[in-house]
Amino acid sequence: MDGWRWIAVALLVAGGLVLVLQIMAKVRERRGATGGTVALAGAITLTGLALLCLLAATVLAPWLVWTAVVLVGATVSVMLLAS
Repeated sequence: MDGWRWIAVALLVAGGLVLVLQIMAKVRERRGATGGTVALAGAITLTGLALLCLLAATVLAPWLVWTAVVLVGATVSVMLLAS
């Protein structure tokens, strides 16, 4: 695996874990949901993040991987500033 892929996946994981926690907090806050619903939202988001990281590490084109990194970073930034 190329070095740039390691860096991109590390950035996706760092931003993605923050995004998972933010989504879980938003579900809990906005819907007054139970612990099970919050855990389900976290599991779905974490599964999507794991799939994105696997694809970024193996088969996605470089421009698509870096676009995903930028989108995850921008999403995390906006959600942190909005909360």
